[in-house]
Amino acid sequence: MDRRGFLAASGLMLVGCSRLARHGTPIELYAPGLAAGHALRGHPALPVPSATLQVDTVIVGSGVAGLSAGWQLARAGFKDFLVLSGPELYGNAAAGEASGLVYPRGAHYLPLPSSESGHIRELLYDAGLLDGMRYDEAALIHAPQERLWIGGRWQEGLMPEHGVAPHERAEQARFLAHMHQLANTRGNDGRRVFALPIAAASSDPAWRALDRINFAQWLDREGYHAPSLRWYLDYCCQDDYGIALADTSAWAGLHYFASRNGQASNADEHAVLTWPDGLNPLARHMAQRVGADRLRAGHALRIDTGAHGAVVLAQLGKRTVEIRARRVICAMPLHVAAHVVTDLAALGYDATLHRQHHAPWLVANVLLDRFPTEAAGAPLSWDNVVYRGRSLGYVVSSHQLIRAARPERTVFTAYQTLPGMAAAASRQHMLAQDAETLFADIAADLDTVYDWRWARHASHVELTLRGHAMTSPTPGFLDNAGLAALRQLDGPLLFAHSDLSGFSVFEEAAWWGVQAAHKILG
Repeated sequence: MDRRGFLAASGLMLVGCSRLARHGTPIELYAPGLAAGHALRGHPALPVPSATLQVDTVIVGSGVAGLSAGWQLARAGFKDFLVLSGPELYGNAAAGEASGLVYPRGAHYLPLPSSESGHIRELLYDAGLLDGMRYDEAALIHAPQERLWIGGRWQEGLMPEHGVAPHERAEQARFLAHMHQLANTRGNDGRRVFALPIAAASSDPAWRALDRINFAQWLDREGYHAPSLRWYLDYCCQDDYGIALADTSAWAGLHYFASRNGQASNADEHAVLTWPDGLNPLARHMAQRVGADRLRAGHALRIDTGAHGAVVLAQLGKRTVEIRARRVICAMPLHVAAHVVTDLAALGYDATLHRQHHAPWLVANVLLDRFPTEAAGAPLSWDNVVYRGRSLGYVVSSHQLIRAARPERTVFTAYQTLPGMAAAASRQHMLAQDAETLFADIAADLDTVYDWRWARHASHVELTLRGHAMTSPTPGFLDNAGLAALRQLDGPLLFAHSDLSGFSVFEEAAWWGVQAAHKILG
């Protein structure tokens, strides 16, 4: 990419366009941040700034972490700060809109906040979504919540039941009881062993030793061998972490089930919060608190720090600007920060030594002019998964719309990972395919439950390719010395991103944003 291309790179990059062969439905493929990220990796000659700005604090990145930092600062009455959007406004909480329908381009739900996640309850209260222990009924997931296609029919719930032998069902029940026990287990420091955020989890070395083995090894050790249970747990690891259970830290695999203990007076413990456009309403609320005058469209090209503050070379539209600040909150992914922050290794993080696994994701939004005909069994649910399918299933964007009758049109949002393949190889594989080929696995699962006729009703398909969508907690992630160093920084440069936790969920990203804001506020 030449320099002009580098300077123009921002927002969503259209990588390719194809058509669903059976009916000519257009398929568009977008890759947020691809151009800007690859340009940074190429070490381009940096442009000379045409102007200088002075501000107390700059937040680089408008994902959940950056917005959480800005939201916390604004709530405290602190006004002397700017947020640079980065190449994609709202990051993994971004959303799309077409023909009057909205849908998520990334994260799509939030579990009820755990007992340790006070920062999330504060956000939900501030957004008018929480009153005491009661959550907004419009945001609480509506029934039916989830179903599984198995044995040629739909069953309620995602744990396989239809056609599963009694001894496997007994093993499933034993596992769930085990997880309930672990959810209430505390380490030698009095903290819960598994907590969200993980900064609140026990540091008991006897429990943290689980991070030295993978989840499959722990299951073997504990005698969990039922194929139906193994499939379900592998699905959960892919859904939250982007990797298979054999690649997932045993600590992280257990954390998925034992850390969330949220409660509500008007919902059960398994409820989640969601909207037609995923988590975008929460991101928009925080952005509104930040204020349009402080949220700028642009991204950082270089961050330099010194004894008296920091300097951010930023691209704001067509202008290159030097922003001088007392402090900078780096709320961008660490694989990007490694190319932007000058001498990151001197701060304790060496990307070659402390490398993280970033799993790619494909998000497909299928716009349907009418709902396809449903098969027997459980009715259409918010989350719909095919047992041993080729994708992670699909959620229905219109599920949360409260109406007397079901709307005529909807969006199915499907998710796809490439477990079992090295992260770099899976990214290259995805980038090498055209849009129709990338959509093939998701289309195959829709064919399985609706036959090919569903495509008659598809008016448009939008694919969002996220090459570094999420940090995956592989064995050893808890002892990443580089992350520990960045978490402790309290100088001109602060870091705030879910990467600091080692896995990508809303609660972790928001935690680090709020913690950075607290340091700014003293």
